[in-house]
Amino acid sequence: MSTIESRLADLGIVLPDPPKPVASYVPAVRSGGLLIVSGQLPFRDGALIATGPVPSSVSIETASEAARWCGINGLSVARMALDGDLDRIRRVVRLGVFVQSDDRFDAQPKVANGASDLMVEVLGDAGRHARAAVGVNALPLDTSVEVEFMFEIA
Repeated sequence: MSTIESRLADLGIVLPDPPKPVASYVPAVRSGGLLIVSGQLPFRDGALIATGPVPSSVSIETASEAARWCGINGLSVARMALDGDLDRIRRVVRLGVFVQSDDRFDAQPKVANGASDLMVEVLGDAGRHARAAVGVNALPLDTSVEVEFMFEIA
């Protein structure tokens, strides 16, 4: 078992099968020493766990958990793209976190922490990354959160 897979097991995280794209794009692209994972939605057991804007329809806490699930799905896609070898990830370079937000809502960073904290829990210092946390008025399938990933890989 790889080091990252062992860490996931220690955390009680079982990566699901990678979600299928919901439109015309590929789940991940490798370019040089980078792996870019397309925006992931908070699917758990095939269903979105949070829909609608934050905070009127979804609490900050629930949206943060949704961002964590986006992170779990992002790692699942990365594992697929790296032929099952997550230990090829050298570091998380950047996360882009999009939060469907009510007007005047400005706590997107608190929501984004769900994905960011997961990366550090799983990868330690290599999980620390640059990030954008952006409020938007709508997201695909009315999801509350979407997260995209950029990993440095070997």
